[in-house]
Amino acid sequence: MSIALDAPHVTDEARELRADLVERATKLRPLIAGNADRTDRERDVPTENVTALAESGLLSLLRPARYGGLQTDFRTLLEVSREVGRACGSTSWVTTLLNINSWFAGLFPAQAQDDVWAGTPQSHIAGVITPSGTAEAADGGYLVSGRWAPASGSAHANWAILGVKRPDAEGTTDATGLVLVPMSELTVEDTWFVSGMRGTASNTLAGKDIFVPAHRFHSTPDAIEGHYATLYTEEALYRSAFVPAAALVLAGPQLGLAEAAVEILREKAPQRSLTQTFYAIQAEAPIIQRAAAQAASLVDSAQLHAYRAAADIDEAAHHGIQPDYDVRARIRMDAGVAADHAREAIRVVCSAQGASSFGESNPLQRIWRDSETGSRHAALRADVASDIYGKSLFGIRGTVTEFV
Repeated sequence: MSIALDAPHVTDEARELRADLVERATKLRPLIAGNADRTDRERDVPTENVTALAESGLLSLLRPARYGGLQTDFRTLLEVSREVGRACGSTSWVTTLLNINSWFAGLFPAQAQDDVWAGTPQSHIAGVITPSGTAEAADGGYLVSGRWAPASGSAHANWAILGVKRPDAEGTTDATGLVLVPMSELTVEDTWFVSGMRGTASNTLAGKDIFVPAHRFHSTPDAIEGHYATLYTEEALYRSAFVPAAALVLAGPQLGLAEAAVEILREKAPQRSLTQTFYAIQAEAPIIQRAAAQAASLVDSAQLHAYRAAADIDEAAHHGIQPDYDVRARIRMDAGVAADHAREAIRVVCSAQGASSFGESNPLQRIWRDSETGSRHAALRADVASDIYGKSLFGIRGTVTEFV
């Protein structure tokens, strides 16, 4: 099996844009890192972070170019999320989610896209695609009710994409779907009290009998099979595989967190002794050297898995091909393995640095908490992904979840 680090079709111009966008994220790292403790403490990404990201174009990576977006690809989002994650896990998570929800909106009918962006092209979108609400048929659309969580980035969103069930459509592809709702019609319940990724403000959205016009509904089963409602079928980005893309992007912040942890080890080890040993400098101790090598290799492995998956998604979209079930299962496995490797790299670093890793003044403890929380998102669970992938290798398909 060949392993591509980038989709073969990607042009030099596209790679130059990607490098430029990553550099923009690099320039924002001092601001974002300087606000990281505040982000964690106040349980929200500061507005100045979001403004700086938006002004740098880093919240428009997956917005259609028709509305002023950059309309890049999933490898670009991974790299930008990774770079932001080196400064703050929560800010990277919100960056990722606001971007992927723009991509979800780009799959909807043209009228729905106009509703979101035609008058306000800078609109941001939060979302929960799990069908936690209901949509009852009404004249010209649906009455939507429910509670949806966790809605990451909802504090900075103008719209929300929400998963719903339609009891009246049971047995059809419209039995579950996504709806687009203005944030002004929803209530935000302050429910996000967690150990890690505290700053994502992944609170609960609630609403009752909200009218949603029919053009703002999209079938989830259709989306999973690559049947999208957008009229702009020539736009390769919006031909990308639904579940693989939605799962993979969540690995981006994990890559950045792990890279940040290794950077801390490389910075601190030459400056500290190894307590209760004769090593005056940690960096001279073989156990620390081995830990550094192991952690750095795990970070490399995480990136290789994530970038291979992005290449497969981006290349298939370029050619207008929906990856078959087995390929989609492998991409979910890649995403889960990337998250697992990133989390393990951070664990290795924390063990090498000892109990001081968990001092409140040490950024490692926040990195560890953010990774332990974010990497356990349902879409990133490697144990579930291995169940899906292992079965697919023996020709057993569709017995674990519809989200493949």
